[in-house]
Amino acid sequence: MNLRMIGCTHRASGVDLRQQLAFGTEQTSEALARWRERFPTAEFALLSTCNRVELYAAGDGPVDAPETEDLVDALLGYHGVPAQRVEGQILSLYQREAVAHLYRVTASLDSMVVGEPQILAQVKQAYQRSVDSGAAGPALHDLFQSALRAARRVYNETELHKHRVSIPSVAIADFASRVFERFDDKHVLVIGAGEMAEETIRYLQDAGATRIHVVNRSPERAMELAAEWKGVAVPWERLWDELAAADLVIGATGATEPVVTADRFERVVAPLRQQRPLFILDLAVPRNFEPAVGEQLGVYLYSLDDLATACELNRAARAAELPAAEEIILAETDAFMAAAHRRLAGPVISGLRRNLEEPKVAELERLFKKLPDLDSRARAEIEQFADRLVNKLLHPPLESLRDASQEGPPHGLLDAIRRLFRLEE
Repeated sequence: MNLRMIGCTHRASGVDLRQQLAFGTEQTSEALARWRERFPTAEFALLSTCNRVELYAAGDGPVDAPETEDLVDALLGYHGVPAQRVEGQILSLYQREAVAHLYRVTASLDSMVVGEPQILAQVKQAYQRSVDSGAAGPALHDLFQSALRAARRVYNETELHKHRVSIPSVAIADFASRVFERFDDKHVLVIGAGEMAEETIRYLQDAGATRIHVVNRSPERAMELAAEWKGVAVPWERLWDELAAADLVIGATGATEPVVTADRFERVVAPLRQQRPLFILDLAVPRNFEPAVGEQLGVYLYSLDDLATACELNRAARAAELPAAEEIILAETDAFMAAAHRRLAGPVISGLRRNLEEPKVAELERLFKKLPDLDSRARAEIEQFADRLVNKLLHPPLESLRDASQEGPPHGLLDAIRRLFRLEE
């Protein structure tokens, strides 16, 4: 397998670049189809979240998988982002590093909030979209299934996920609590009705919030989410009235452009608020609020990047569990790579077995012709002896291949066996 990953994450790129490269559901399907057409022998999966945009590409060999430069061009080209815009912000990983990275991402070890639960579902969705688009094949199937297995081990064998922690929980506990001492008397407005919005409502209610209004372009989804959490669904047309009345606002829509512009906020909302404190958490990528909204008097606007410090504190609190989790990732990566390397030996093993089986069968036929009076029991004993002999002869080279596969692709040993036993390529 030839595996590459290129993309941008919260560790190396800011929210401005991540939002330029972000993919919605329909865009993901369209992009996967476009890349499959451009690289028909490769498999693709695209993971696009608030904190990362990662493109995974796999092929059976160097000829079947695109090079890093081609992948960067494909990723940037979809959104028309110039290469100079991303200089130093694109992460590129190959083979083992790409495998270990996906494992760490899926197990929430690479998340802004270590241990947050959303990423596992997002990885599953990314793989399912790849399958639905016809962009996934055997290589990515093995990779993503093994990543989910590694994540389950981290969840079950460590305390990393013992306490439910996510970006919304850090946002409410570490940021909103700085502005408001209590939430039960606050008018809360949630813009959006997706997973991030729902997760945020959960933590707001845990903090005591009861007056929760949900605004979404899809009124059905707004009503569904509001009913689930005993809130109030509000028509999208009343967004600006709600902004004027709210104390705390959560932006969590999938809009590709800012929902709230600084100009309209200043003209429509600010005069009605009279500098009354407004706390805004913009958890969307791309941003739902233009940054200049935060320059208004009384407005406290925080984006995902502003959560970085609080998330680092969260990471420190969980540091004790990280070594055990990293050991699991290492072990699972070793196992996956060893299995991949052993698959390289498949054709050679088949050829080697065939080279021993063919003379075995021929010699047994010759022997039985010379001894026509053998009964069936004797013939069976001789056949079992021949089978055991072949297996014993195969055992040393197979063990050598297994051991060599733990270290890396056993190309040298495979070539030696091919030459020694005159196996065809």
